[in-house]
Amino acid sequence: MLPYARPSITEAEIDEVEACLRSGWLATGPRTARFEEELASRLGTAHAVAASTGTAALHLAVLVAGIGPGDEVVTTPMTWVSTANVLLHAGAVPVFVDVEPDTLNLDTKRIEEALTPRTRALLPVHYAGLPCDEDALLEIARARRLKIVEDAAHALGASYKGRPIGGIGDVTMFSFHPAKNLTTGEGGALSTDDEALAARARRLRFHGIDQTPESRFGGRGPAAYDVVEAGFKYNMSDLQAAIGIHQLARLDERNRRRRELAMRYRELLRSVPHVEPLADPSYEHEHAWHMLVVRIEPAALAIERDDVIQELRSRGIGAGVHFVPLHLQTLYRDRTDPKRLPVATEAHRRILTLPLFPDMRDGDVDFVVEVLATVIRENERGRVAAEARGQRGEGAS
Repeated sequence: MLPYARPSITEAEIDEVEACLRSGWLATGPRTARFEEELASRLGTAHAVAASTGTAALHLAVLVAGIGPGDEVVTTPMTWVSTANVLLHAGAVPVFVDVEPDTLNLDTKRIEEALTPRTRALLPVHYAGLPCDEDALLEIARARRLKIVEDAAHALGASYKGRPIGGIGDVTMFSFHPAKNLTTGEGGALSTDDEALAARARRLRFHGIDQTPESRFGGRGPAAYDVVEAGFKYNMSDLQAAIGIHQLARLDERNRRRRELAMRYRELLRSVPHVEPLADPSYEHEHAWHMLVVRIEPAALAIERDDVIQELRSRGIGAGVHFVPLHLQTLYRDRTDPKRLPVATEAHRRILTLPLFPDMRDGDVDFVVEVLATVIRENERGRVAAEARGQRGEGAS
């Protein structure tokens, strides 16, 4: 089975993990600090705060942005469920706005109609690694004095008009799940230029203690500690950071390979009927190519999207769905009128994710497209109907 994603691990990561194990410092320590410094430098931000998961990092980002009970936050339904779940954990209300038909990113032209006096922030998601229209988001946020909390789980290495994603909004989250462009096994981080936000995120990620692990265990600073607010156990371990340090060093190389594979997909898919990739926006950007998402045309096929995926899987291709829109999930179904989200609803019937990861060969892309074309050809509505008529003997002389 060719999976839709697979982490790329080298001997450098393995050696660093071994060295970490031998060092005796496995929890948050010097490797985590190094990873944070190098990540902030890569993003061009003053601070990066590492966390145990991307979801933990996003929860911290929401809290340090001042989002709390009763606050409304405008976001997209086309995302993984943690984007909205962390808002519920903060006592806030996710307000879903529809997506653009061609990119599936948040439709910035629809945001104004969703704003109310209770709106506190915008929470865009850079879908599949494609940057949202940051200028449009900033214009709305400045006019309404809203915070921008960015979900960049897919977008490490992406940029908007020459600026890295991670340093544009007030605070940005990244995920380091094994499927992501950079992995730490599990893990995440938030980035910000605001020193106060970063300090509170560091405090909240470790029980609300107003002291760093280095000062508590490293022989620097007072031995006592002070719990100043109710925090969480969201800290990244040095074992995780040991992987991330070397993943970060090869991020550009791996993202270039992702782009090469994506362009090969696009070229080959031109000859496949009833299938189209997502489109590029007109503004200057650098896509991170976290996922390769295509859309099928259900009206042209005798089978549904889920059937196409099962056909691909039965032939050795790990296709998937990213994502089932949140307003169609049981948890959020009664909170949103689906008539307000027609694009996301229709996209759910059509989208599927094809394999894309740096260690894929060109021939793997060729194989995926060949099999997809075969599945489409075998299930074209006109062809299936003609074969059925032939089996019944209709039209015979």
